[in-house]
Amino acid sequence: MSTQPTRTPTSAPSWTLGDVTVHRIDEVLLPPATGPWLLPDATPDLVAAQGWLRPHFADDEGILRLDSHSFAFTLGGRRILVDTGIGNGKERANPAWHDLDTDYLRELTAAGFPPDSVDLVILTHLHADHVGWNTRKTDGRWVPTFPNARYLTSRTEREFWAGYDMEEARAQMFRDSVIPVEEAGLLDLVDVPAGGADIAPGLRLLPTPGHTPGHVAVELTSQGRTALITGDCIHHPVQFAHPAIGACVDIDPRQSEASRRALLASLADSDTLVLGTHFAPPTAGHVVRHQDGYRLSPVHAGPGPLTGGESAVAGQEGRCPVSSCQRS
Repeated sequence: MSTQPTRTPTSAPSWTLGDVTVHRIDEVLLPPATGPWLLPDATPDLVAAQGWLRPHFADDEGILRLDSHSFAFTLGGRRILVDTGIGNGKERANPAWHDLDTDYLRELTAAGFPPDSVDLVILTHLHADHVGWNTRKTDGRWVPTFPNARYLTSRTEREFWAGYDMEEARAQMFRDSVIPVEEAGLLDLVDVPAGGADIAPGLRLLPTPGHTPGHVAVELTSQGRTALITGDCIHHPVQFAHPAIGACVDIDPRQSEASRRALLASLADSDTLVLGTHFAPPTAGHVVRHQDGYRLSPVHAGPGPLTGGESAVAGQEGRCPVSSCQRS
């Protein structure tokens, strides 16, 4: 079993967008070795040169901070979860992800989203650290964690992996976290054209391919306010300053860079709230032009409507560490 500490669930950090409150559901802080492995071109010197990354997104030595979490919100009466993290008790080649025992479901429930109440699970893509809580083990079998929900991902994404010659570790992930959802008849595939796909009023999938062929970002709108959940189109705010920095696990690095550049350009100097799927606290912010690229102007979690800038932090930002390096 994992030796990582557990913690008492606290009020989930959240941001208010019109009449929608977006909750961050914490899983684990990813270990320091993650950054150099995942984003090898983000060298300590390059990171240190971006002073705005400290103290939230990097330490004084230029080591990146990354997180694993989900986002949950209610929109149009539907309880929606975006990505499901690494999961507990999963057999993974990566020691940092293997056989975890976290408080994720208690965090989700404390935020007001007990598993049976979730209506829709959106998967930005099908990597192990985004689908793990799709299932949980019951009576020795992996069964859907959210039995009353529809699970949604892009058709391009699922069809790509269906024809991919998977290594055993990835095949295991599909066996325990994707196929049980399909066998339960809960997985829906959606076509996402270049202009995006409307899922419901105020909810839209935007194609951001490259990290994986069918990767999507998630846009939500309420009362004229907009937020965007990045998925892995952007892993870390250092990529705002240097969009050419890609992840070592990008399927198509050139396409990944093109998607990232296009997304950042569309968000720059707007009031769209960017919510990073792997961004360490404060997790959210606005994209502003900076030097030859961009930077993230943080918006801390807090009660009440978004006002921009540095709002008060809600809830505790404490995390439970794990060791070793991540793999997608």
